[in-house]
Amino acid sequence: MKIVAGNSNRALAEQISKYLDVPLAKCQVRRFADQEIYVEIQENVRGEDVFVIQPTSYPANDHLMELLIIIDALRRSSARRITAVVPYFGYARQDRKSAPRTPISAKLVSNLITNAGADRVLTLDLHAAQIQGFFDIPTDNLYGAPVMTRDIKECYDTTNVMVVSPDVGGVVRARALAKRIEAPLSIVDKRRDKPGESEVMNIIGDVSGYDCILVDDIVDSGGTLCNAAEALLNAGAKSVTAYITHGVLSGGAVARVSASKLKELVITDSIEPTAAVQAAPNIRTISIAPLMGEAINRTSQERSVSSLFD
Repeated sequence: MKIVAGNSNRALAEQISKYLDVPLAKCQVRRFADQEIYVEIQENVRGEDVFVIQPTSYPANDHLMELLIIIDALRRSSARRITAVVPYFGYARQDRKSAPRTPISAKLVSNLITNAGADRVLTLDLHAAQIQGFFDIPTDNLYGAPVMTRDIKECYDTTNVMVVSPDVGGVVRARALAKRIEAPLSIVDKRRDKPGESEVMNIIGDVSGYDCILVDDIVDSGGTLCNAAEALLNAGAKSVTAYITHGVLSGGAVARVSASKLKELVITDSIEPTAAVQAAPNIRTISIAPLMGEAINRTSQERSVSSLFD
């Protein structure tokens, strides 16, 4: 087995490498003066089972191109099998035509990764599970739920916890976590009556006296989470914490979360935390390295990956 890391999340790659007790392969990823990407694999990978660890987080286009060029370099170096390990799959929110004459970018990115030469893909909490079907190669979509479940049990009395989906579309994900910790489920129904007017939040379920845990796959601007936290507290919730897999946190999101009524925002390190995220008083990061490392190990040994979530 060989592990190759791009520049997107070097810290996560090093943790996965440590978990597997396999050193990162020597690989140079640099840029010419015009920012054109250059990749050189600096050790023999002929006949090897190679895993490329590269989330396509900000700047998404740069990191996506890095991934594609690394895969191409490995293919031309006669690697036996190339697995693209993409903990955060960028463009996943564009998984359908949301309006006339718009692209399905998630399908385009899937085609790019496949045509670059990847033999399989390993990712985490896809925004829409059907994106697996966009690939014409085997694709394993891992779930962050076991990592979150462990942390929730360590930090909360689960007899007083209620899992909350921040919107109707995330109910399946929230229900799966609620089942793991044997907690009740509630839903935030949000709607905008007129363009430009603030969203009206309706709570489906009685949250009075509960420690509420909002569960979602992506937090970007943080607006929905902060509004949902306020609505839950107004409905009688004891406290509100959010567990989110991918902390995109663009623009003023960190400041918005820090100033909100959220007790805590817990994110994974699928995207490398920025200095602002690390300094925020109510944002905490938990590691997915053991989960990703075990999935990589099982893939290499041709063992079941789905049994990780039984």
